[in-house]
Amino acid sequence: MSEPAVAAPLPAGRREQTKAANRAAILRAAGEVFADIGYDAAGVRDIVRRTGLASGTFYNYFPDKESVFRALLEESAIEARARVRAARRSAGSLEQFVHGAYLAYFRFLAEDRPTFELIRRNASTIRTMFDEPQLGAGMEELRDDLHAAADGGTLPELDIEYLAAAMVGAAFEIGVRMVERHPPDVEGAGAFASALFLGGIERLGAA
Repeated sequence: MSEPAVAAPLPAGRREQTKAANRAAILRAAGEVFADIGYDAAGVRDIVRRTGLASGTFYNYFPDKESVFRALLEESAIEARARVRAARRSAGSLEQFVHGAYLAYFRFLAEDRPTFELIRRNASTIRTMFDEPQLGAGMEELRDDLHAAADGGTLPELDIEYLAAAMVGAAFEIGVRMVERHPPDVEGAGAFASALFLGGIERLGAA
């Protein structure tokens, strides 16, 4: 009797492509599930059912639903941070620094549909993860840029820690309200947040 055929192992390049495709499929499916039924109601089985992968494949990439949720947030945060920081660094005035950054963030939410739906359905869960490294990195970058603006004379002398915390918190909460509107009012959200902080900065700077 002949020995059963054994499948040849995939070349290293193909293996990496397959791993990347599987991970992307899991993230895409997880984003859909979390947007449809919410983080609390979702389970790993719900995610796997939408991937077409074997049930055990999920655990080759993520240990649980929390880790895949965090991965989704991290990927979105990286893109959002890049857009916001580019807007701040291209600003020629305090108004452009504040307004440009808020517009960049709110436009990202409106344009990136998976992130839009993830936040719309899971805002309360996301709030508990603000201390995560990728989410916290945005706060650190804002603090650095505020210090640079103060050193350059664009920003009056203020408590940078308080200001950064307030600006990040307002961006998230206004963004949550914005994605609940139909259609999302990007310009209105940007104008409101900018006026709020520009007025506050002016008043605090004059105190």
